Amino acid sequence: MAGNSFGQVFRITTFGESHGPALGVIIDGVTPGVELDLTAIQAEMDRRRPGQSKITTQRKETDQVEILSGLFEGRTTGAPLAMLIRNADARPGDYERIKDLFRPGHADYTYFKKYGLRDWRGGGRSSARTTAACVAAGAVARQLLARRGVTIVAYTLRAGGVACKTIDLNQIEMNPMRAPDAAAATAMIERVEQARSNGDSIGGIIECCVTGVPVGLGEPVFDKLDADLAKAVVSIPAVKGIEFGAGFAAADMTGTTHNDPMSPEGHLSNHAGGILGGISNGEEILFRAVIKPTSSISSEQKTIDVDGRPALIRTKGRHDPCLCPRAVPVIEAMTALVLEDYFKRQETVHG
Repeated sequence: MAGNSFGQVFRITTFGESHGPALGVIIDGVTPGVELDLTAIQAEMDRRRPGQSKITTQRKETDQVEILSGLFEGRTTGAPLAMLIRNADARPGDYERIKDLFRPGHADYTYFKKYGLRDWRGGGRSSARTTAACVAAGAVARQLLARRGVTIVAYTLRAGGVACKTIDLNQIEMNPMRAPDAAAATAMIERVEQARSNGDSIGGIIECCVTGVPVGLGEPVFDKLDADLAKAVVSIPAVKGIEFGAGFAAADMTGTTHNDPMSPEGHLSNHAGGILGGISNGEEILFRAVIKPTSSISSEQKTIDVDGRPALIRTKGRHDPCLCPRAVPVIEAMTALVLEDYFKRQETVHG
């Protein structure tokens, strides 16, 4: 199966399935001699892990990271850094009843048609569980970026039709929605609980802000920074769209309002979202990603079986009624992977 590697100089390859023995990632291009903070890596895993609040899936996984290679006496060696996350609470039996049915909204149908078979245990390789490996790798990239003065913060901006009216970054980890507005978070949680009680789910929007990126990251014409950020973010299961800066609102703007005037101190606005011509312009990189409603719902839906016959399906098991809270650290991780790769690529330009 192709498509399991990402990046050029700082490059990751992930492996594993939702209900297999383990998941993992191999990272090439890690700077040697860096003292990794393993506690910080585990903290990022804890932000993504299931069972962390009443509004997430109740699957119980500690997501403890084991480092198999590339680290000696606490420092990176420059060799491939291999990281393993074992599955401890897999319940493939939850899917036995529907193994011959395609779950609407999932990749069951497309994987089956592409490969002629599929891992029906929670979606196998297509499961959002595989993002645990990306978060582990992203946590390493974040530590390397911190040495460069780069910070990445994402949060739930909107969920279930409830939008944040204020942005207080101190609030993000204070509520289970990871929203920067305490009042909005309370209303979001109500929508989540209502959807779950109705056998349904909700979607939302995650906003991500990156500071500390200098002018010059990005490779024209086809390796634009925003293009690779978009690829990284849309590769996350459930992400169905992305916009930078003013985004789709630009369709209703004029050039005089959308252009970002410049002064000796920098740009006077940031409708471009910190990227011009695919290259960072020194301003804050800002984008928003659309998260679809969770596909696994307990309401009865129409589908077909592997022989193409009509059927009805109810998806039982442990699923998030809203993916936004746990998608926040995943988006941060994928952003970190792209940026560290581009920093290293830029170093090859100037030496």
